[in-house]
Amino acid sequence: MTAIPSPSQAVWHLGPIPIRAYALLMVLAVLVGIWVTRHRWVARGGEPREVGDIATWAVPFGLVGARLYHVATDWQVYFGPGREPLRAFAIWEGGISIFGALAGGAVGVWLACRRRGIALRDFADAVAPGIALGQAIARWGNWFNQELYGRPTTLPWALEIDPAHRPPGLESTATYHPTFLYESLWNLGVAGFVIWAERRFRLDRGRTFALYAAAYTAGRAWIEWLRIDPSHHIVGLRLNDWTALLIFSAAVIYLVVTRKATPADRPGGRLRHVSR
Repeated sequence: MTAIPSPSQAVWHLGPIPIRAYALLMVLAVLVGIWVTRHRWVARGGEPREVGDIATWAVPFGLVGARLYHVATDWQVYFGPGREPLRAFAIWEGGISIFGALAGGAVGVWLACRRRGIALRDFADAVAPGIALGQAIARWGNWFNQELYGRPTTLPWALEIDPAHRPPGLESTATYHPTFLYESLWNLGVAGFVIWAERRFRLDRGRTFALYAAAYTAGRAWIEWLRIDPSHHIVGLRLNDWTALLIFSAAVIYLVVTRKATPADRPGGRLRHVSR
């Protein structure tokens, strides 16, 4: 039976310093996202340095948001009898969430745009495809860590998981759905779709970002349905499914409400700056 092998290790040591594959991929994801955003921002009439300035706010806020969402939704891991609350700060042990990263990053972008007098909706449109590409890269960290995979399967592209990383009750099952690969490919498609739709339908004023949010969460919902890692359930659905549904609904509502808005700043034109 064919299967996608899992990496034999996810951490290398440079002397006493651990080099983690997931961390390297996260850095690469951020760099690619910044590069794409800078290109799109300049094409819209923005200044290249503005992207770097905003990223210095967005990245740390996104990291904090990613960890906070994880700790808040898996609080029982860190708090309660016999638990170690200080481990909530041990982000190097793993445990971050893209939904939290998006929320935290949005706060950082909002603060930075406000300081520089940049219209938030304009910058959100510029950054949307870069976020999707960054997500496509970062998801491969789950492959290295052998985590967040899906249900057992014998499909030709099944992912082989080492015995130490298999869930309780499935110790004898070797292959599972490679949800990291599904989401990575989906995010690549989202990036391309958003760029195409922006040009085809002349999206602006935050509508490009709203389309990204709707497209990403639509795919995340069915990928989440495949996953078997522990999760809180509400009315039979995983918590992340409810989060995806909420974001998807908000994005679609925004697209509908603004569909007849008068176009102002088209791609390639000068951007509007707001008063500080």
